[in-house]
Amino acid sequence: MSTRTHERASLTDHWLSLDLDAWTRHVVRRHFNPELGSPYWLKRATELAFDPMDITRYDQLAEFGPFPPGDLRGMDPGDLVPRTVPRPLIGRVWESGGTTGDPVRVFYTEDMMTHRVEWRRWSYLFDGYQAGRTWLQATPSGPHQIGNGAIELSEQLAGLVYGIDMDPRWIKQLIRAGKMKELGEYTEHVLAQIVDILRSQHVHYLNTTPALLQKLIARQPELVAALDGVRLGGTHMSPQMYQDFVQALDGGLVRSGYGNTFGNAVSLHPEDGGAILPYAPTYPQVTMSVVDPADFRRTVDKGQSGQLKLTVLHEDLFLPNLLERDEATRYDTKGEWPVDGVFNVRPLQVSQAAPEGLY
Repeated sequence: MSTRTHERASLTDHWLSLDLDAWTRHVVRRHFNPELGSPYWLKRATELAFDPMDITRYDQLAEFGPFPPGDLRGMDPGDLVPRTVPRPLIGRVWESGGTTGDPVRVFYTEDMMTHRVEWRRWSYLFDGYQAGRTWLQATPSGPHQIGNGAIELSEQLAGLVYGIDMDPRWIKQLIRAGKMKELGEYTEHVLAQIVDILRSQHVHYLNTTPALLQKLIARQPELVAALDGVRLGGTHMSPQMYQDFVQALDGGLVRSGYGNTFGNAVSLHPEDGGAILPYAPTYPQVTMSVVDPADFRRTVDKGQSGQLKLTVLHEDLFLPNLLERDEATRYDTKGEWPVDGVFNVRPLQVSQAAPEGLY
């Protein structure tokens, strides 16, 4: 094992070894430090009915209540970053796909990007993707973090990566306006880019969304069957879709990821022929739980379904109790992960006002 590979393995192993309560105390104290904390949370502290510095356990984060996602739309993303990080901030501001309206924005520090990249690398190797292969990244680009995956793949797995242009916000706007003809034309535009690369180049793996893969299979099944594998994310994948994809790939690898602009989970191996598609959060900076939609404080029993709640505990980004637009089933990791995971993630509610689209 090379020195760099060993360092990477040690990094993910270190994260998994951390005590969640101790990590919670560390992160909360960093963000609420009177001199060097994050401007957003220092202002919010004056409005809270408790002293955040009294937080000693992870389960006490419920006292903050659900995080208001609207705050992420108009504010300076740098206000969420502790002043421990030198100013001026240098790096990328990432944005959501705008499923529920105007996009939300978040700044990723170098340490946060390291966390994301190393967990993605761990996940790809755990899933069985081989290094040194050629990929096609058929996902949104622009300000969307998933588009950065092309760079991550080439650097982390030493591969050649092709890409396409795709604007998920335009797709969602067409759906909201009921412009199905235009939606079909744009979908064809995206598919044509994918087909052109798969026909003209030797691609081993395709990174795309379940919605796009379904359409690609319907249009060019032979191109899908020739792949060594696909990696899926962005829109939900049901167990039936997973089984259809396995059949379409004719023995190729089918795996998926789950996450958004704020935090991610790694895929664990499918169970019962794909009837269970589990994920584990990139601990401890990201945790996920399944809660009663009527009471975010109540975690459902293992094997029960509910609304997905995300908590972000980065040293440089603190977002407690983000109630996601997804539902899932609580997954028992049986001691193989420090916390429970989730499985069979799907939209909590699909409507024309909040469409999934192709991403």
